[in-house]
Formats: sequence, C-alpha cells, structure tokens
Amino acid sequence: MSPFKANQGQEPRIGFELKKKGKYGRTEKFAEKMRNVQEEVKAVLQKAQEDMKWYIDKQRGEVKEYRVGDLVLLSTKDLKY
Repeated sequence: MSPFKANQGQEPRIGFELKKKGKYGRTEKFAEKMRNVQEEVKAVLQKAQEDMKWYIDKQRGEVKEYRVGDLVLLSTKDLKY
C-alpha cells in the first residue's frame, strides 16, 4: 500500500499510464528509484533519531534514587494553604 493510499484512501491520479517496455520498463525503473529513495530517507531518519537521542542524553544528569525514609526538601512556593 502506498503512503498516498494510506492517507487518502485511493491511489493518486498521475495523468498518464506507466507502460511496461521489455524486461525493465518504466514501471520497474520507477519502483527501483522509489526503493532507493525510501532507503535513503530511512537512513537519514535513523541518523536524525540517533543525533536527537545523543543531544538529549548529553543534557541529562544522573538520577538520584530515593528510598523510603530518606529526608528531602520540598518547595512550598506553589502550595496554597
């Protein structure tokens, strides 16, 4: 299923018919080109995801683990009493 059909519920009207000529017609070339584009986009998105994770993890600090009975200080700034 194409992304267009997934979003719109129908295949796009491209205004011309893709005709198959011989073993490797326009349809196969177009499909191969789309596969290559999809692989490139997938690689770029994976790299972007890894970069975002790296930047976020860089800013994160160590998480303190609290146990029952530990004393902590709480701010009463936003408490209405």
